[in-house]
Amino acid sequence: MDIALLLLGFCCVVIGALGSFLPVLPGPGLSWVGVLLLYCTKPVAANYWVLGITLAVTVALIVLDYVIPAQGTKRFGGSSYGIWGTNIGLIVGIFAPIPLGFLIGPFVGAFVSEMIYNSTDHKRALKAATGSFIGFLVSSFAKFVLCMALLGLFVVVAWRHRSGF
Repeated sequence: MDIALLLLGFCCVVIGALGSFLPVLPGPGLSWVGVLLLYCTKPVAANYWVLGITLAVTVALIVLDYVIPAQGTKRFGGSSYGIWGTNIGLIVGIFAPIPLGFLIGPFVGAFVSEMIYNSTDHKRALKAATGSFIGFLVSSFAKFVLCMALLGLFVVVAWRHRSGF
């Protein structure tokens, strides 16, 4: 049973790392579940401090994942229309039948929304859409860093207790 939990946990951490760039997969959450599964095995004693701290960071990053692209839009001069357009574009982009729709969606959503807000200022709309795209990239990078840290934690803890499996 411990080997099955170890393998399932490792798969969760690796798929979570891929999910840090693919919005369809819940990257940080899935990686944290992988670490939790590791601590559920008998050879590895549960360290509630590590689990609690990594859970808090994971939850904070999941919340920030929705806030950062919208704040990027706002910081680059976007209105509330652009912020809403970014969020709607992100959701639509995930399900769009075009390649890399999750990258294009927030940009297009912010641009179209800003054009609805002020149809004469193309330059401002483009600037807000650029802020949305930069916010999305920052958010994805932060998720990737967390997922890599959780993968590193998983490997170190599993390696330390390798003789018990």
